[in-house]
Amino acid sequence: MVTVCGIEQGSRAERAGVRAGDVLLAINQNGIDDVLDYRFYLAERTVTLSLLRDGAPLEITVKKGVYDDIGLVFETPLMDKKQCCANRCIFCFIDQLPKGLRPSLYFKDDDARLSFLHGNYVTLTNLRDKDIDRIIKMHISPVNVSVHTTNPELRCEMMQNKRAGKVLDYLGRLAEAGIRLCGQIVLCRGINDGKELERSLEDLMTLYPAMSSVSVVPAGLTRYREGLFPLTPFTREECREIIATVNAFGDRAELQHGSRIFCCADELYLKAELPLPDEAYYGDYEQIENGVGMLRSLMAEFGDELDFLGDLLPEGTALSRRVSIATGRAAAPTLRALAGALTRRVPGLSVTVYEIENRFFGKEITVAGLLTGKDMAEQLADKHLGDELLIPASTLRAEGDLFLCGMTPRQLSDSLGVTVTPVPSDGAALLRAMLGSKCE
Repeated sequence: MVTVCGIEQGSRAERAGVRAGDVLLAINQNGIDDVLDYRFYLAERTVTLSLLRDGAPLEITVKKGVYDDIGLVFETPLMDKKQCCANRCIFCFIDQLPKGLRPSLYFKDDDARLSFLHGNYVTLTNLRDKDIDRIIKMHISPVNVSVHTTNPELRCEMMQNKRAGKVLDYLGRLAEAGIRLCGQIVLCRGINDGKELERSLEDLMTLYPAMSSVSVVPAGLTRYREGLFPLTPFTREECREIIATVNAFGDRAELQHGSRIFCCADELYLKAELPLPDEAYYGDYEQIENGVGMLRSLMAEFGDELDFLGDLLPEGTALSRRVSIATGRAAAPTLRALAGALTRRVPGLSVTVYEIENRFFGKEITVAGLLTGKDMAEQLADKHLGDELLIPASTLRAEGDLFLCGMTPRQLSDSLGVTVTPVPSDGAALLRAMLGSKCE
């Protein structure tokens, strides 16, 4: 049962007489505990809500479109508390955060509902048979799974959870039920790489077509690892070996199934000093949120927008603009290439890309999304930034108001004496931001 906190004005629920404070027990006699129950059982043309009002039972019937909402508001989006992670993974990034950050950053979620709703990855260790039964009954798909290894004993060691190996059996159950799975392998040097990686890829290939994609990414290592499991970064040659292994399995999968399935994160290619694969390698970019194909997608979107430059910037438009871009070490070469392609086409436009070293987390962290305002402020203080400084929107929390270090974009702007503009990870948006108001 869940308490209704509010009713949307003019909604079907309001017209039917549901009130804030009512307790929702069931929909069409099906018990409601969280958002998955609510959404699943609400998908009918006629729904009868079993409620408690001031302790007395009440039923209200609402007629609607099958997939229409009825306007009930609950305390949290999940209608329940987030499920906390029960693991102590040897590579956990949250364990490597410094003290003093905002409290929400230290919460470790491992919630299958967030996998379905927001694409989060889950380890399955806090699920039980009844949870798997519900996923299958409701056909919740896809389920994004942090696999890491298919060796049960090794998985228990890596996650420091005695259930970590046993729950691997859930993958087979979900696959047999037709639930689409997306896998993730976070590689730790000398732990789940080499022969263990080959074993995992071999095992996961047997789950096709349910296992539709698997990303292989290196563990992120910050400078705050004192007292944690000793992990070291992969060398250039080791990254090349990993890429060769993953691509060999990907080639096999493509030959046998018509789908590559296995892909490496951009970070591995950059560390290996190898060129990124072409667009076909990434398929539908299923794993882009894991950093797989992010740079290639950015390049393709930027190139497409560049083809429409004449529409954005009418012929004869005078442009005198100097803009700067702050980014991490990983993306800097790509952004310089894109900036060069645009400035060659637009006389009067100057774009300077500044590579920001991640001093806050450590030099091994090279992705733009983990840069802080503090590092940008310190490293750009003596630079000529021009008319505007573009920063990755991913460096800010969802509300767009805070960097990880607690600084605000306004504070960064005041510190540097320049307009600071967050730009989403989209090639077209990046090109337009470089051009500024002239293309609006």
